[in-house]
Amino acid sequence: MRQIYVIGIGAGDPRQLTLQAIDALGRADVFFLLDKGEDKAGLVRLREDILERHAAGPHRVVVARDPDRDRTAATGAYAPAVDDWRRRRADIYQRLIAEELAEDGCGAFLVWGDPALYDSTLAVLEDVHARGGADFDWTVVPGISSVATLAARHRTGLNQVGRPVQITTGRRLADAGGLPDGVDDVVVMLDARQAFGALAGQGLHIFWGAYLGTPDEILLAGPLDEAMADRIRAARTDARARKGWIMDTYLLRRTGPATPAAPDAATSPPPMAGGDPP
Repeated sequence: MRQIYVIGIGAGDPRQLTLQAIDALGRADVFFLLDKGEDKAGLVRLREDILERHAAGPHRVVVARDPDRDRTAATGAYAPAVDDWRRRRADIYQRLIAEELAEDGCGAFLVWGDPALYDSTLAVLEDVHARGGADFDWTVVPGISSVATLAARHRTGLNQVGRPVQITTGRRLADAGGLPDGVDDVVVMLDARQAFGALAGQGLHIFWGAYLGTPDEILLAGPLDEAMADRIRAARTDARARKGWIMDTYLLRRTGPATPAAPDAATSPPPMAGGDPP
């Protein structure tokens, strides 16, 4: 039976690879890389650098073009747009596994950060397996996420004593209009809308980071007032113009006394949002 490894490779620093990840890299015969276009060619090169350092023995690298996704879809059309993109990505995965991997071979997908957090690879592989087009099993190797890297680089924890932390998207934060009741620490990912700007002056502290774990890393932190919001917007605009893409993450923290939980919070906690990487 074919064996697939889904390997978390960290947020960008090759030294974030775990010993388990290095072991899995040494077992694979074929590595599947998805090309996201010229603007993000550096992401493929970083993966290739990791393979040069840690892939042992004979192996092949198979590169396929990642399908485009509609990133302008309105809130009501967002889920259908993601579902359509995942189906097209599953078509590619199915072809790669069936045509490029021997029946007793071992393949691997390299996933930024941790495969369990805002990444579609596991869901897509489940879809491919359910189709029955290729017989395979898969193993997940956890990685260091951008969320963990953000906290480490800012030398802070993700939660305050005895308090919850929520991980959500910029889209969900914008729709909610702020932090949910009873939650004083919110990690925000995939925020193309720069939703933090609407929360300036609400007694929040922001820990922001872009290109975490890479030589291009940018860090900003401080009270989230209009001046800080403008600094982050300017940094994002400049960085995106230079590189053609940006991946950023931030933590929002209430700086006043802990807020009380809503009366029904015990039975209806704020949902943990899911999604896909940029």
